[in-house]
Amino acid sequence: MRVIKLTISYDGTDFCGWQAQAEGRTVQATLETAWQNITGEFIRFTASGRTDAGVHALGQVVSARTCSSFPLARLPLALNANLPADVRVLQAEDAPEDFCAILSARGKTYRYLIQDRPAHNVFWRRYAWHQPKQLDRISMQAAANLLIGEHDFQAFQGSGSPRKTTVRHVRRLTVDDHATELAPLLRIEIEANGFLYNMVRNIVGTLVEVGKGRAAADWVGDVLRSCDRTHAGPTAPPQGLALVHVEYPKCGDTS
Repeated sequence: MRVIKLTISYDGTDFCGWQAQAEGRTVQATLETAWQNITGEFIRFTASGRTDAGVHALGQVVSARTCSSFPLARLPLALNANLPADVRVLQAEDAPEDFCAILSARGKTYRYLIQDRPAHNVFWRRYAWHQPKQLDRISMQAAANLLIGEHDFQAFQGSGSPRKTTVRHVRRLTVDDHATELAPLLRIEIEANGFLYNMVRNIVGTLVEVGKGRAAADWVGDVLRSCDRTHAGPTAPPQGLALVHVEYPKCGDTS
């Protein structure tokens, strides 16, 4: 039995999320169909995290056990020839027997983009949240700093996907400007050892409340300590969110 590790990217706009379901187009089912087309084998891919409908990925990692001996060097080209234009396989690797895309992950980085200007650029409508007024970046970063470190993030957990623990370690959370050829954007990046359901979008929605001047930066600390979702800001919409990178132990690192 062989373990395959794929790094993939996708535009999540027209998908009902990663996870296969009875109805609706999903990234998982699309990838598994492409694999079956080139190998004749049905396998079940596991992702590092199940992105929701409308959420994108620049560096999602998936894995599966397979009996296929399809040449590794040809896998990306063959899969991409059988995939729609909104899913691409970037890299294919043979992984250790005990590798699992979700269980082996040590951390993830997400990015959220916002257009904070009166008229939004139509070419970013699928990839950024529009805010008609400029947001206060300095206040947002001050609020973001209160979330860095190991905390109980229950106040930022969405309902419907309970976890054994709501404690997570946020290693980095930055708010800055992101220049592009089409439009200037506000970029929020967050790196942590793991995330709760809707945690990033709930944090973004809360930071935007601060950026609008509706709350002071230290309010976010109060929200965190409350462990109460109703105290936080609204959930930011999915289109601005992208999974950027998944971190795994380096070869030989067992710590």
